[in-house]
Amino acid sequence: MPVRILVLLMTLMLLNGCQSTRPDTRSDDHLATNHSTSAAAVVPDRPLPALPTPHTSDDVWQRIRMQLSFATSTHPRVLARVNWYLQHPNYMHTISERAQPYLYYLVTEVERRGLPIELALMPLIESDFNAQAYSAKHASGLWQLTPLIAKHYGVTINPWFDGRQDLIQSTQAALDFLVYLHKRFDGDWYHAIAAYNTGEGRVATAIARNHKAGKPTDFFALTLPKQTRHYVPKLLAAAALLKQQRMHFPAIDNQPAFTQLALGKAVILPDQHNWAELEVLNPGFRRFPVLLNGPGHVLVPTTRAQEWQLAAMKFQALPDTRWQQVVVRRGDSLSRIAKQHGVTVGELRQFNQLSSDMIRIGQTLLLPSRSETLDYVVKRGDSLWRIARQFGVSVKDLKRWNQRNSNRLRLGETLAIHLSAP
Repeated sequence: MPVRILVLLMTLMLLNGCQSTRPDTRSDDHLATNHSTSAAAVVPDRPLPALPTPHTSDDVWQRIRMQLSFATSTHPRVLARVNWYLQHPNYMHTISERAQPYLYYLVTEVERRGLPIELALMPLIESDFNAQAYSAKHASGLWQLTPLIAKHYGVTINPWFDGRQDLIQSTQAALDFLVYLHKRFDGDWYHAIAAYNTGEGRVATAIARNHKAGKPTDFFALTLPKQTRHYVPKLLAAAALLKQQRMHFPAIDNQPAFTQLALGKAVILPDQHNWAELEVLNPGFRRFPVLLNGPGHVLVPTTRAQEWQLAAMKFQALPDTRWQQVVVRRGDSLSRIAKQHGVTVGELRQFNQLSSDMIRIGQTLLLPSRSETLDYVVKRGDSLWRIARQFGVSVKDLKRWNQRNSNRLRLGETLAIHLSAP
């Protein structure tokens, strides 16, 4: 075949091939265009809602869960406590009920200081969120502060007010103490938390002992008291259950439960107001409803803050006749002051929380009045023991003042309570 004819045939074949592929190419373009149009049609007109953040969540527990940072532990002590929690499903219901007035504030303060959010769970381990908890070692409140630690960090403790049971003062002191311990133990939070429970000396000694013996010095390797060995695992277990959502933590509103109301004067809350709800938020006042020598504020429910603010404007200051202040002068002694004012030395010491008979010139002593009484109306759940503890008096005195032999109370009856025993 001549070369010219061969070239012509090949050219014709190429032209036919190009013509046969053009319809398919146009078809693909058409399909692509239709696909784009279809995809555009399903794009929503509004942006997708943002995922909750710790501060936009409705639940404080979830706010905590989103910020948990301690590593998950599989140590047997931790797993044992996880199993204990799971076997007691109602436990967290009780905890949430107790924590409801306090947890938002605790979380906010931990966040404000830039501390691990796990620290907000420590009152769960310390006191089961019982603000009036009191231990055999004289630790008290949500954070179970001892008198020595509390006073060191500026907590007010006097015959009328115990700041260890005040949410604001106790939380600030506990977090200050934890920050110190964290620094003391070179940034190891497990050591710091253990030291909060058992004392820094024991933890430091245990670390030094292991170090000398060539053993590991992490928390789980230390020889510590039994309570402390299980203390950190309890916290880690609760955090793990919350983080992994393996247990139901009843929701707590992620908003303030209380408002601080300035209280610049000592008062007795009037009977016409339901002051019992304030007692829940202000357990630091030892002789409720007498608000004396406290922190200069009272916590009120946020939902009724305006109502209480208006009521507080009408509170009458506690008359000066209910107590006296005496400034110690040269030559004074407790026995001399007690004799002058018709009280005993024991009463003076108890009323002013003195550990000895030593007083100093210029010191101010608070003297109980022996003539004023408070009328207390018995409410549901009251007992003579509970009322006596509330006002810092004895059951024996309560019965004597009210001329009764029985411990039985009637709902609505009125008891006479002396602000100090006459």
